[in-house]
Amino acid sequence: MILPATISDEQQLEDILTAPSAALVESVRDFSGTVAVVGVGGKMGGTLAVRLRRALDEAASPARVLGISRFSDQRARALLEQRGVETVTADVIDPEQVAGLPDADRVVYLVGRKFGTSGSEAETWAMNAVPPIYICRRYAGKPIVAYSTGAVYDLGPLELGGSREQDPLEPRGEYGNAAVARERLFQWASLQFGTPTCLIRLYYANDLRYGVIRDIAESVRDGRPVDLSMGFVNLIWQGDAVDQSLRAFSCAEVPATALNITGPETVSVHYLAQRLGELLGKPPLFSNQSRPDALLGNAAQAAGLFGYPEVTLDHMIRWTAAWVAAGGRGLDKPTHWEVRDGRY
Repeated sequence: MILPATISDEQQLEDILTAPSAALVESVRDFSGTVAVVGVGGKMGGTLAVRLRRALDEAASPARVLGISRFSDQRARALLEQRGVETVTADVIDPEQVAGLPDADRVVYLVGRKFGTSGSEAETWAMNAVPPIYICRRYAGKPIVAYSTGAVYDLGPLELGGSREQDPLEPRGEYGNAAVARERLFQWASLQFGTPTCLIRLYYANDLRYGVIRDIAESVRDGRPVDLSMGFVNLIWQGDAVDQSLRAFSCAEVPATALNITGPETVSVHYLAQRLGELLGKPPLFSNQSRPDALLGNAAQAAGLFGYPEVTLDHMIRWTAAWVAAGGRGLDKPTHWEVRDGRY
């Protein structure tokens, strides 16, 4: 893919986000039947479903893509259908609605709740821990790629280069622990039903309307201090994140396996703010001091399987700075990357 110097509008942004890699096209060539994308209405679901649809079309595969969501946003549903994604309305916390879902041959699971956990912890546990059992029973034995989060790990020393897939899951806060519960239920169901499963532990996907880089760019633009207490992060372009996740069907096994997906760099928050300040023409302000640990993931395993992401860190920074400077739309959903105690 030839990357432009800047991205001028949302149509161009969506086209870049959903353009499949050649490797993804090749990996879906033998797909048949239906791929169900459960939770397609979230921030990443639409990108994933349309990128999969485009990959299947390029591979001349007859497979269908079925997007499942409550679809509170009917415009988003209409856009999916315009791009060739079939849709079904269902609330996956309701076992009767899940039991009535159409058959599928593969499943991508994106359901989860993070933001607003503090003060409504019970809802977070319910949304993260209840639907996996219903979905795994409905699609018993069918390969599943299920999204998790890097927040299942604790903070780790910077010199270790991030948590690895075999490290203990000892997170901070209610959200991280609810995410561990989600993983454990998928692991149980994989053994119980013989379901090949790959758990995607994702760290900070970015598009220009949402993500760590957008959050920091807005702070720099508005003259608000950038908090350095979580001094380092991992970042990946959202298109690359979903591309690698779809290719991770090749990693689905019994018992379930896990895979960290993020960019390979350990990125300094101070560097991000300084670089964005240069591009925006505003010197950044800072608060607090960088600590010797952070929430980081080692993506060496994914890099060995899938190679370097197609969109580089520098592209993400330059694109985001230009987008924010031009007043490009944001989702108004801060990532809370600076949180150290797990309270979201």
